Amino acid sequence: MDLSTGMQKMSVGQQPVGRGAACLTCKGICSGFQPHSWRKACVLCKCSQEDHGPSSDVEDDRKMGRLLADSRYAHLTTKVKGGDGLRVYKRNRMIITNPVVSRKDPTFNTITYDWAPPGLTQKLAILYMELLPEGKRPVTGTEGALYRRRQLMRQLPVYDHDPAQCHTLSEAEAKAMTLFVQSYKQEVLGVGEVALPGEAGPKDEGAKQKNGKSSQEQQESRPTANGTLGDCSKKSQYRCDRCGELAAEDGPVVYAERAGYERLWHPTCFVCAECGEALVDLVYFWKDGVLLCGRHYCQRERPRCNGCDELIFTEDYQLGADGLAWHKDHFCC
Repeated sequence: MDLSTGMQKMSVGQQPVGRGAACLTCKGICSGFQPHSWRKACVLCKCSQEDHGPSSDVEDDRKMGRLLADSRYAHLTTKVKGGDGLRVYKRNRMIITNPVVSRKDPTFNTITYDWAPPGLTQKLAILYMELLPEGKRPVTGTEGALYRRRQLMRQLPVYDHDPAQCHTLSEAEAKAMTLFVQSYKQEVLGVGEVALPGEAGPKDEGAKQKNGKSSQEQQESRPTANGTLGDCSKKSQYRCDRCGELAAEDGPVVYAERAGYERLWHPTCFVCAECGEALVDLVYFWKDGVLLCGRHYCQRERPRCNGCDELIFTEDYQLGADGLAWHKDHFCC
């Protein structure tokens, strides 16, 4: 498939995202997001696109599907029926139902998480969520869910991996971007794996015995039946790669396959080395021994236009006295 055909297929059904969405900053002053022709901002209130109501679940899942497709993490996506090969994110949602005991008939309290780490028992997934700050837990309808959505837009902008979402790329620029995206999908893109210390990666006997415990002892130190951590006082010899503190042997940690399974992170330490934000949906870019979000990896590798926020794939661009880069036709008031 040639480049032009591929871009045409990716462009099918793609319209400006968020048009008409309320501004979360202006709150009533802006009548709804009206996109600028090339700036990622509203022409009415001048606030950014991510300051307006985030996109829908469907749009987010399509964007993540495009990012993870053609990578070693394509198993986290599935083909769209009638989508001519396009893939969408198989986002793992988690629903927890707890009985509420009262004098009358019992009722149930249901909590829904918009996203949860895949491949876990519900008990371990709950433990992972309990270790996150309350305001960053992606519980449906809460500030935590809104935070996740805004981070998807901020950390993984669709125009960093989909040429069809960029503003007027030349054929040469589109080709350069396609090669750039293919390269980072194969070499640096990853999705973190949540597990108990010592239980991720290759299941060889040496890894199982690394902390000096037998398989039976490891089983006994796993979360209790009600899914609570207790005081997490049991420490192992595993240390977090970021803070250096010991990890609780009965608490979840995060592994990054590309960093090697000798490294692990506390859930709150699995963050971008540049912006310090938690890596949304555990998507990371591993480069020069550090974890980065997609935005900060890409702009380490390519200049980013200060006007349209897109990566620059031409050598003919404007560099301001302040060191900021601009597409030449975006270097304006």
